[in-house]
Amino acid sequence: MDLRVLGLENPLLSSLHHMLDEMPDEMEKAFNAPTRTYVRDAKAMASTPADVKECLNSYVFIIDMPGLKSGDIKVQVEDDNVLVISGERKREVEEKEGAKYVRMERRVGKFMRKFVLPEDANIEKISAVCQDGVLTVTVEKLPPPEPKKPKTIEVKIA
Repeated sequence: MDLRVLGLENPLLSSLHHMLDEMPDEMEKAFNAPTRTYVRDAKAMASTPADVKECLNSYVFIIDMPGLKSGDIKVQVEDDNVLVISGERKREVEEKEGAKYVRMERRVGKFMRKFVLPEDANIEKISAVCQDGVLTVTVEKLPPPEPKKPKTIEVKIA
């Protein structure tokens, strides 16, 4: 709150307010404040709900993406086991004379979700399909390891 609005301007408080507004990124790090990138990514992740299903042979990630084209969506694997689904929804630019928004409720901006994949996920076999505004990412499972058979050693009698 700006104290000048209330007519309570104090030179000390005004200076402190100015210093906080002008705080460089290095100072934010020194105070363990979250970086702007972290805050932006956290907001993007919080506003991107997802359903995750485990099937017999795969993991399925389902995310609503209404109105997005395939070029607006990015599906990647980071650090060998983190599935990252990201992109950006942009506001439609309409230049109709005399038209203006009365209400704007649809979410725009960056979106992102990260999922740590289980050890049995096959990152070489990932598919993504966006149909009717729903993105479905399927990650196949690796086949279970074959059980080790006991090794039989022939016993010789001397």
